[in-house]
Amino acid sequence: MPVQRIAIFDINGTLYKKTSKEEFFKYICYRNNYKLLSLYHLTLFKLLGNLRLINQTQFKENFFNYLDGLPPNQVDRYAREYWSVEYPYYFNDKLLKRVEELRNEGVKIVCATGGLDVYMKPLFEFFEVDEYFCTQVRYTNQTYQVVGEACKEEEKIRRVEEHFGKGNFQVVEAYSDDPEAVLDIADKPYIIEEGEVKPYSK
Repeated sequence: MPVQRIAIFDINGTLYKKTSKEEFFKYICYRNNYKLLSLYHLTLFKLLGNLRLINQTQFKENFFNYLDGLPPNQVDRYAREYWSVEYPYYFNDKLLKRVEELRNEGVKIVCATGGLDVYMKPLFEFFEVDEYFCTQVRYTNQTYQVVGEACKEEEKIRRVEEHFGKGNFQVVEAYSDDPEAVLDIADKPYIIEEGEVKPYSK
């Protein structure tokens, strides 16, 4: 099998100009007339995550407690509504153009994001890609729990290797708003700073 040429794109802060975990939270509050009584709770866990006092998987499980009690089919419906409004209006035009250029060159388009699959998956009904990887969750006893590790840093690389086969792919380009591990394996890595695409120095 020939080596597959792929380009890896992060979503939040990269292709998508905003951050879906916070924006989707606002949307869920709007759709359910929630009072933001849990805002303190969410802010606390965000702070703990930023200070690295809890790991990414613990952060994801606790930050997204606001989804608890909403079954996956309902979250899926809200997510479709949400992405139908957000895409493509709040996406980076330069990167969307680059996606099409790469696709025309025969490069497979891969998205890898730390966002939860329960609300990220509907995006890809609007935005066509060859493959995508998200943080996987399961809904048990009205609670969403992360399955395995959050799709961040080295976990993104592991998921790509698992899908394409180690040594069977070449990352020709990678894009992220954070200096994360996936940029280190790309022939041409780029970092997004305030919406601008800049070469990334390894």
